[in-house]
Amino acid sequence: MVSRRQVLITGGSSLLLLGGGFGAYVGTRSTAKAQAPWKQAAAGFGDPRLDALAYAILAPNPHNRQPWQVRLEGDDGFTVYCDLEKRLPHTDPPNRQITIGFGTFLELFRQAAAEKGYRADITPFPEGEPEPVLDDRPIASVKMIKEPSVPRDPLFGTILRRRSTKEAFAPRSVDDETFAKLQALAFAGQSESEVSFATTSDADRVAHLRALNWQAWSVEYGTERTQKESVDLMRIGANEINASPDGIDLGGPMMEALRLGGIISREQLATKGTSAYETGISMYKDMLDNTSSFGWLISPDNSRKAQLQSGATWVRINQAATALGLAMHPVSQILQEFPEMAALYDQYHDTVAVAAPARVQGFFRLGYADTPAPSPRWPVESILQNV
Repeated sequence: MVSRRQVLITGGSSLLLLGGGFGAYVGTRSTAKAQAPWKQAAAGFGDPRLDALAYAILAPNPHNRQPWQVRLEGDDGFTVYCDLEKRLPHTDPPNRQITIGFGTFLELFRQAAAEKGYRADITPFPEGEPEPVLDDRPIASVKMIKEPSVPRDPLFGTILRRRSTKEAFAPRSVDDETFAKLQALAFAGQSESEVSFATTSDADRVAHLRALNWQAWSVEYGTERTQKESVDLMRIGANEINASPDGIDLGGPMMEALRLGGIISREQLATKGTSAYETGISMYKDMLDNTSSFGWLISPDNSRKAQLQSGATWVRINQAATALGLAMHPVSQILQEFPEMAALYDQYHDTVAVAAPARVQGFFRLGYADTPAPSPRWPVESILQNV
Protein backbone atom coordinates (compact mmCIF):
# COMPACT_ATOMS: atom_id res chain seq x y z
CA MET A 1 0.00 0.00 0.00
CA VAL A 2 1.02 3.60 -0.53
CA SER A 3 2.15 5.26 2.66
CA ARG A 4 2.02 9.00 3.22
CA ARG A 5 5.77 9.14 2.88
CA GLN A 6 5.61 7.27 -0.42
CA VAL A 7 2.99 9.69 -1.70
CA LEU A 8 5.40 12.55 -1.12
CA ILE A 9 8.25 10.75 -2.82
CA THR A 10 6.18 9.66 -5.81
CA GLY A 11 4.69 13.10 -6.25
CA GLY A 12 7.10 13.35 -9.17
CA SER A 13 9.94 15.54 -10.27
CA SER A 14 7.80 18.64 -9.75
CA LEU A 15 8.52 18.41 -6.02
CA LEU A 16 12.20 17.73 -6.45
CA LEU A 17 12.63 20.67 -8.82
CA LEU A 18 11.40 23.04 -6.17
CA GLY A 19 14.68 22.58 -4.34
CA GLY A 20 15.90 23.00 -0.79
CA GLY A 21 14.28 26.37 -0.24
CA PHE A 22 10.93 24.76 -0.85
CA GLY A 23 11.63 22.19 1.86
CA ALA A 24 12.59 24.94 4.30
CA TYR A 25 9.38 26.84 3.49
CA VAL A 26 7.25 23.75 4.05
CA GLY A 27 8.93 23.18 7.40
CA THR A 28 7.81 26.59 8.65
CA ARG A 29 4.08 25.96 8.09
CA SER A 30 2.36 25.72 11.46
CA THR A 31 -1.24 25.04 12.55
CA ALA A 32 -0.56 26.27 16.08
CA LYS A 33 -3.33 28.89 15.81
CA ALA A 34 -5.93 26.23 14.95
CA GLN A 35 -4.71 24.00 17.79
CA ALA A 36 -4.57 26.78 20.41
CA PRO A 37 -7.97 25.89 21.98
CA TRP A 38 -6.41 22.69 23.37
CA LYS A 39 -4.00 24.82 25.39
CA GLN A 40 -6.64 27.40 26.28
CA ALA A 41 -8.78 24.72 27.89
CA ALA A 42 -6.05 23.98 30.39
CA ALA A 43 -5.43 27.69 31.03
CA GLY A 44 -9.10 28.52 31.60
CA PHE A 45 -11.03 31.81 31.45
CA GLY A 46 -11.99 32.38 35.08
CA ASP A 47 -15.69 31.89 34.33
CA PRO A 48 -16.99 28.40 35.28
CA ARG A 49 -19.19 28.11 32.19
CA LEU A 50 -16.47 29.19 29.77
CA ASP A 51 -13.93 27.02 31.56
CA ALA A 52 -16.13 23.94 31.06
CA LEU A 53 -17.13 24.92 27.51
CA ALA A 54 -13.44 25.19 26.62
CA TYR A 55 -13.21 21.43 27.22
CA ALA A 56 -16.56 20.68 25.58
CA ILE A 57 -15.47 22.15 22.22
CA LEU A 58 -12.68 19.55 22.06
CA ALA A 59 -15.26 16.77 21.63
CA PRO A 60 -15.14 14.44 18.61
CA ASN A 61 -17.81 15.23 16.02
CA PRO A 62 -18.56 14.21 12.43
CA HIS A 63 -16.25 15.77 9.84
CA ASN A 64 -15.08 18.06 12.67
CA ARG A 65 -17.97 20.38 11.84
CA GLN A 66 -18.21 21.73 15.41
CA PRO A 67 -21.89 22.64 14.95
CA TRP A 68 -22.50 23.86 18.48
CA GLN A 69 -23.85 27.31 19.26
CA VAL A 70 -24.32 28.52 22.84
CA ARG A 71 -26.57 31.27 24.19
CA LEU A 72 -25.53 32.28 27.71
CA GLU A 73 -28.42 32.87 30.13
CA GLY A 74 -28.12 34.54 33.51
CA ASP A 75 -25.01 33.78 35.52
CA ASP A 76 -25.19 30.01 35.52
CA GLY A 77 -27.05 28.70 32.48
CA PHE A 78 -27.01 28.44 28.72
CA THR A 79 -28.87 26.83 25.82
CA VAL A 80 -27.18 24.79 23.10
CA TYR A 81 -28.32 25.05 19.48
CA CYS A 82 -27.19 23.51 16.22
CA ASP A 83 -25.63 25.67 13.54
CA LEU A 84 -27.85 24.33 10.77
CA GLU A 85 -25.30 25.30 8.12
CA LYS A 86 -22.92 22.72 9.58
CA ARG A 87 -25.08 19.67 9.04
CA LEU A 88 -24.04 16.98 6.53
CA PRO A 89 -27.10 16.56 4.31
CA HIS A 90 -25.58 14.00 1.93
CA THR A 91 -23.71 11.63 4.25
CA ASP A 92 -25.94 12.25 7.29
CA PRO A 93 -29.42 13.06 5.91
CA PRO A 94 -31.33 12.62 9.22
CA ASN A 95 -28.63 14.51 11.20
CA ARG A 96 -28.12 11.45 13.40
CA GLN A 97 -24.32 11.73 13.42
CA ILE A 98 -24.47 15.47 14.10
CA THR A 99 -26.75 14.77 17.08
CA ILE A 100 -24.29 12.17 18.40
CA GLY A 101 -21.62 14.89 18.20
CA PHE A 102 -23.72 17.03 20.55
CA GLY A 103 -23.77 14.10 22.96
CA THR A 104 -19.96 14.08 23.05
CA PHE A 105 -19.95 17.86 23.60
CA LEU A 106 -22.39 17.72 26.52
CA GLU A 107 -20.56 14.83 28.17
CA LEU A 108 -17.21 16.64 28.14
CA PHE A 109 -18.96 19.73 29.51
CA ARG A 110 -20.42 17.64 32.33
CA GLN A 111 -17.00 16.21 33.20
CA ALA A 112 -15.31 19.63 33.13
CA ALA A 113 -18.05 21.21 35.26
CA ALA A 114 -17.72 18.45 37.86
CA GLU A 115 -13.98 19.03 37.98
CA LYS A 116 -14.71 22.62 39.03
CA GLY A 117 -17.22 21.51 41.67
CA TYR A 118 -20.40 22.07 39.65
CA ARG A 119 -23.19 19.71 38.75
CA ALA A 120 -24.36 20.20 35.17
CA ASP A 121 -28.14 19.90 35.06
CA ILE A 122 -28.72 19.04 31.37
CA THR A 123 -32.21 18.97 29.87
CA PRO A 124 -32.14 17.48 26.36
CA PHE A 125 -34.47 18.89 23.70
CA PRO A 126 -36.48 21.15 26.05
CA GLU A 127 -38.83 22.09 23.17
CA GLY A 128 -39.15 18.54 21.82
CA GLU A 129 -37.04 16.21 19.68
CA PRO A 130 -36.70 17.66 16.18
CA GLU A 131 -37.66 15.25 13.41
CA PRO A 132 -37.01 14.27 10.66
CA VAL A 133 -34.00 16.62 10.78
CA LEU A 134 -32.61 19.08 13.30
CA ASP A 135 -34.15 22.55 13.23
CA ASP A 136 -33.85 25.77 15.20
CA ARG A 137 -35.18 24.21 18.41
CA PRO A 138 -32.54 23.83 21.15
CA ILE A 139 -30.47 20.67 21.55
CA ALA A 140 -30.25 21.13 25.32
CA SER A 141 -30.60 23.61 28.14
CA VAL A 142 -27.90 23.51 30.81
CA LYS A 143 -27.71 24.87 34.35
CA MET A 144 -24.55 24.84 36.46
CA ILE A 145 -25.23 24.19 40.13
CA LYS A 146 -22.45 24.68 42.67
CA GLU A 147 -22.05 21.35 44.47
CA PRO A 148 -18.58 20.74 45.93
CA SER A 149 -19.45 17.10 46.65
CA VAL A 150 -20.26 16.29 43.03
CA PRO A 151 -18.16 13.25 42.00
CA ARG A 152 -15.17 14.03 39.79
CA ASP A 153 -15.02 11.88 36.70
CA PRO A 154 -11.86 9.75 36.47
CA LEU A 155 -11.84 10.22 32.70
CA PHE A 156 -11.60 14.02 32.86
CA GLY A 157 -7.80 13.91 32.81
CA THR A 158 -7.80 12.26 29.38
CA ILE A 159 -9.70 15.01 27.53
CA LEU A 160 -6.62 16.88 26.32
CA ARG A 161 -4.97 13.63 25.17
CA ARG A 162 -8.00 12.11 23.42
CA ARG A 163 -7.63 11.67 19.65
CA SER A 164 -9.22 10.01 16.64
CA THR A 165 -6.23 8.24 15.12
CA LYS A 166 -6.59 8.21 11.33
CA GLU A 167 -3.48 6.14 10.66
CA ALA A 168 -2.54 2.51 10.08
CA PHE A 169 -2.32 0.62 13.39
CA ALA A 170 0.46 -1.65 14.57
CA PRO A 171 -0.02 -5.35 13.71
CA ARG A 172 -1.31 -6.19 17.18
CA SER A 173 -4.88 -6.95 18.22
CA VAL A 174 -6.52 -5.84 21.46
CA ASP A 175 -6.82 -8.75 23.90
CA ASP A 176 -9.88 -9.65 25.98
CA GLU A 177 -8.35 -8.39 29.22
CA THR A 178 -7.77 -4.95 27.73
CA PHE A 179 -11.29 -4.90 26.29
CA ALA A 180 -12.66 -5.69 29.76
CA LYS A 181 -10.67 -2.78 31.24
CA LEU A 182 -11.97 -0.54 28.46
CA GLN A 183 -15.56 -1.41 29.28
CA ALA A 184 -15.00 -0.92 33.02
CA LEU A 185 -13.43 2.51 32.57
CA ALA A 186 -15.91 3.78 29.99
CA PHE A 187 -19.03 2.70 31.86
CA ALA A 188 -17.91 3.53 35.40
CA GLY A 189 -20.68 5.48 37.08
CA GLN A 190 -22.96 5.13 34.05
CA SER A 191 -25.45 2.67 35.52
CA GLU A 192 -28.42 4.48 33.97
CA SER A 193 -27.06 4.29 30.43
CA GLU A 194 -28.88 1.89 28.10
CA VAL A 195 -26.14 2.14 25.46
CA SER A 196 -23.82 -0.86 25.16
CA PHE A 197 -20.48 -1.55 23.47
CA ALA A 198 -19.41 -4.74 21.70
CA THR A 199 -15.89 -5.63 20.59
CA THR A 200 -14.01 -8.29 18.67
CA SER A 201 -10.46 -9.31 17.83
CA ASP A 202 -11.50 -12.66 16.34
CA ALA A 203 -9.50 -12.87 13.11
CA ASP A 204 -12.31 -14.24 10.93
CA ARG A 205 -14.88 -11.78 12.23
CA VAL A 206 -12.46 -8.87 11.92
CA ALA A 207 -11.72 -9.85 8.31
CA HIS A 208 -15.44 -9.94 7.51
CA LEU A 209 -16.04 -6.55 9.15
CA ARG A 210 -13.05 -5.09 7.31
CA ALA A 211 -14.50 -6.29 4.02
CA LEU A 212 -17.89 -4.75 4.77
CA ASN A 213 -16.28 -1.49 5.88
CA TRP A 214 -14.21 -1.34 2.71
CA GLN A 215 -17.32 -1.81 0.58
CA ALA A 216 -19.10 0.93 2.51
CA TRP A 217 -16.21 3.36 2.24
CA SER A 218 -16.01 2.65 -1.49
CA VAL A 219 -19.71 3.46 -1.85
CA GLU A 220 -19.30 6.81 -0.09
CA TYR A 221 -16.12 7.64 -2.02
CA GLY A 222 -17.61 6.52 -5.32
CA THR A 223 -20.91 8.42 -4.96
CA GLU A 224 -20.33 11.88 -6.34
CA ARG A 225 -22.45 13.95 -3.94
CA THR A 226 -21.22 12.17 -0.76
CA GLN A 227 -17.60 12.29 -1.81
CA LYS A 228 -17.93 15.96 -2.77
CA GLU A 229 -19.41 16.77 0.65
CA SER A 230 -16.20 15.54 2.27
CA VAL A 231 -13.87 17.09 -0.30
CA ASP A 232 -15.55 20.49 0.05
CA LEU A 233 -14.79 20.36 3.78
CA MET A 234 -11.10 19.54 3.37
CA ARG A 235 -8.69 22.20 4.61
CA ILE A 236 -5.43 21.74 2.71
CA GLY A 237 -2.32 23.21 4.27
CA ALA A 238 -1.70 25.41 7.29
CA ASN A 239 -3.20 28.60 5.86
CA GLU A 240 -6.58 26.99 5.20
CA ILE A 241 -6.57 25.11 8.49
CA ASN A 242 -5.81 28.22 10.54
CA ALA A 243 -8.42 30.25 8.64
CA SER A 244 -11.16 27.61 8.97
CA PRO A 245 -10.29 25.22 11.82
CA ASP A 246 -13.16 22.85 11.20
CA GLY A 247 -13.77 20.21 8.54
CA ILE A 248 -11.17 17.64 7.51
CA ASP A 249 -7.65 18.93 8.02
CA LEU A 250 -4.92 17.85 5.63
CA GLY A 251 -1.87 19.38 7.21
CA GLY A 252 1.77 18.65 7.84
CA PRO A 253 4.89 18.86 5.66
CA MET A 254 3.69 16.23 3.19
CA MET A 255 0.41 17.97 2.44
CA GLU A 256 2.11 21.38 2.22
CA ALA A 257 4.54 19.90 -0.30
CA LEU A 258 1.79 18.29 -2.37
CA ARG A 259 -0.29 21.45 -2.35
CA LEU A 260 2.55 23.77 -3.29
CA GLY A 261 3.77 21.29 -5.88
CA GLY A 262 0.39 21.38 -7.58
CA ILE A 263 -0.25 17.69 -6.87
CA ILE A 264 -3.19 18.03 -4.48
CA SER A 265 -6.24 20.30 -4.56
CA ARG A 266 -9.94 19.91 -3.89
CA GLU A 267 -10.58 19.62 -7.62
CA GLN A 268 -7.99 16.86 -7.98
CA LEU A 269 -9.29 15.04 -4.89
CA ALA A 270 -12.77 15.02 -6.42
CA THR A 271 -11.69 13.87 -9.91
CA LYS A 272 -11.49 10.14 -10.57
CA GLY A 273 -8.21 8.99 -12.05
CA THR A 274 -6.03 11.77 -10.64
CA SER A 275 -3.15 10.79 -8.39
CA ALA A 276 -4.80 12.66 -5.50
CA TYR A 277 -8.06 10.72 -5.93
CA GLU A 278 -6.32 7.35 -6.23
CA THR A 279 -4.04 8.10 -3.29
CA GLY A 280 -7.10 8.74 -1.12
CA ILE A 281 -8.21 5.20 -1.91
CA SER A 282 -4.79 3.70 -1.16
CA MET A 283 -4.40 5.55 2.12
CA TYR A 284 -7.77 4.44 3.45
CA LYS A 285 -7.20 0.85 2.33
CA ASP A 286 -3.84 0.90 4.13
CA MET A 287 -5.52 2.09 7.35
CA LEU A 288 -8.23 -0.51 7.11
CA ASP A 289 -5.91 -3.40 6.25
CA ASN A 290 -3.85 -2.55 9.32
CA THR A 291 -6.74 -3.09 11.72
CA SER A 292 -7.00 -6.16 13.96
CA SER A 293 -9.81 -5.13 16.34
CA PHE A 294 -13.21 -3.46 16.05
CA GLY A 295 -15.88 -2.14 18.39
CA TRP A 296 -19.45 -0.93 17.88
CA LEU A 297 -21.88 1.13 19.91
CA ILE A 298 -25.49 -0.05 20.30
CA SER A 299 -28.51 1.95 21.46
CA PRO A 300 -31.91 0.46 22.35
CA ASP A 301 -33.69 2.75 19.88
CA ASN A 302 -32.93 5.61 17.51
CA SER A 303 -34.55 8.52 19.32
CA ARG A 304 -32.73 11.83 19.53
CA LYS A 305 -32.16 11.25 23.25
CA ALA A 306 -30.65 7.85 22.46
CA GLN A 307 -28.37 9.55 19.96
CA LEU A 308 -27.21 12.05 22.58
CA GLN A 309 -26.57 9.22 25.05
CA SER A 310 -24.66 7.35 22.36
CA GLY A 311 -22.45 10.41 21.92
CA ALA A 312 -21.76 10.54 25.65
CA THR A 313 -20.80 6.86 25.63
CA TRP A 314 -18.78 7.30 22.43
CA VAL A 315 -16.50 9.93 23.94
CA ARG A 316 -16.16 7.99 27.20
CA ILE A 317 -14.97 4.93 25.25
CA ASN A 318 -12.52 7.15 23.37
CA GLN A 319 -11.27 8.56 26.67
CA ALA A 320 -10.98 5.11 28.24
CA ALA A 321 -9.03 3.95 25.20
CA THR A 322 -6.69 6.92 25.68
CA ALA A 323 -6.13 5.97 29.32
CA LEU A 324 -5.20 2.42 28.27
CA GLY A 325 -2.86 3.49 25.47
CA LEU A 326 -5.24 2.40 22.72
CA ALA A 327 -5.86 4.17 19.43
CA MET A 328 -9.45 4.61 18.27
CA HIS A 329 -10.84 5.70 14.91
CA PRO A 330 -14.52 5.90 13.88
CA VAL A 331 -15.24 4.19 10.55
CA SER A 332 -18.99 4.62 10.42
CA GLN A 333 -19.58 4.96 6.67
CA ILE A 334 -21.60 1.76 6.76
CA LEU A 335 -24.02 3.43 9.18
CA GLN A 336 -24.78 6.36 6.89
CA GLU A 337 -28.37 6.64 5.76
CA PHE A 338 -28.30 7.65 2.11
CA PRO A 339 -29.94 5.35 -0.47
CA GLU A 340 -26.78 3.86 -2.01
CA MET A 341 -25.68 2.60 1.43
CA ALA A 342 -28.98 0.95 2.39
CA ALA A 343 -28.12 -2.64 1.46
CA LEU A 344 -24.76 -2.57 3.27
CA TYR A 345 -26.37 -0.86 6.25
CA ASP A 346 -28.83 -3.75 6.59
CA GLN A 347 -26.13 -6.37 5.99
CA TYR A 348 -23.94 -4.85 8.69
CA HIS A 349 -26.74 -4.84 11.27
CA ASP A 350 -27.47 -8.48 10.43
CA THR A 351 -23.77 -9.33 10.82
CA VAL A 352 -23.55 -7.84 14.33
CA ALA A 353 -27.02 -9.19 15.25
CA VAL A 354 -28.62 -5.83 16.02
CA ALA A 355 -32.29 -5.62 15.05
CA ALA A 356 -34.77 -2.73 15.16
CA PRO A 357 -35.66 -0.82 17.22
CA ALA A 358 -32.06 -1.15 18.47
CA ARG A 359 -29.36 0.12 16.17
CA VAL A 360 -25.61 0.59 15.89
CA GLN A 361 -24.64 4.22 16.46
CA GLY A 362 -20.88 3.97 15.96
CA PHE A 363 -18.32 1.59 14.45
CA PHE A 364 -14.64 1.90 15.41
CA ARG A 365 -11.17 0.63 14.64
CA LEU A 366 -9.24 -0.12 17.84
CA GLY A 367 -5.56 -0.87 18.16
CA TYR A 368 -2.13 0.61 18.80
CA ALA A 369 -0.52 3.60 17.08
CA ASP A 370 1.46 6.74 17.78
CA THR A 371 -0.57 9.65 19.12
CA PRO A 372 -1.32 12.24 16.41
CA ALA A 373 -1.47 15.99 16.88
CA PRO A 374 -4.77 17.44 18.13
CA SER A 375 -7.41 18.35 15.56
CA PRO A 376 -8.06 22.03 14.80
CA ARG A 377 -10.79 23.80 16.76
CA TRP A 378 -12.58 27.13 16.67
CA PRO A 379 -11.99 29.05 19.93
CA VAL A 380 -14.70 28.91 22.57
CA GLU A 381 -15.67 32.53 22.07
CA SER A 382 -16.68 31.74 18.46
CA ILE A 383 -19.61 29.58 19.60
CA LEU A 384 -21.15 32.22 21.90
CA GLN A 385 -24.18 33.86 20.31
CA ASN A 386 -24.88 36.73 22.71
CA VAL A 387 -21.53 38.05 23.84
